[in-house]
Amino acid sequence: MRRSVVQQTGKGKIRRISYMVLVGNGDGLVGYGEGKHSNSIVALTAARLAAVRNMDWVERFEKRTVWTEMKTKLGATQLIIRPRPVGFGLRCNPFLHQILRAAGFKDISAKVWGSRNRLNVIKAAFRMIHAGHAPTGMGDGMGGPGKKLNRGRGLRNMSELERARGRKLISLRK
Repeated sequence: MRRSVVQQTGKGKIRRISYMVLVGNGDGLVGYGEGKHSNSIVALTAARLAAVRNMDWVERFEKRTVWTEMKTKLGATQLIIRPRPVGFGLRCNPFLHQILRAAGFKDISAKVWGSRNRLNVIKAAFRMIHAGHAPTGMGDGMGGPGKKLNRGRGLRNMSELERARGRKLISLRK
């Protein structure tokens, strides 16, 4: 995603180009990065490097969908992602579709309420799908703020669902 941004200073406007890049292998590894610079090529390179640096694994049920329904809110954007049966496909916002396809999801429905601002939709989706892999507020090892945002319910794996429901999950597919 490419856009032009302007910073207003006392001496005038500073114009720059901003890029947001999505990278994924289609098999559970996905990330995004942002880069800004007055030179378009430098901004794109910075965004690609940030995206590769921010890649993380997502937990998938049967390598095709999420384990359970998830909700989050970022600003005025509300997002709900629901698991669906085999062959359902990805029925969701176009920006979510790109993210979920890059992560390797195949059967999901999602709904965006409130603001459909593309940056907020993308950031809310990543907050949800990356949430299960690091303790919330883990920090950067130097006492700084947590890297993972902790609002909303993130992805949960099979053992967490079994613990929450109080019983074992069995596969209905033989």
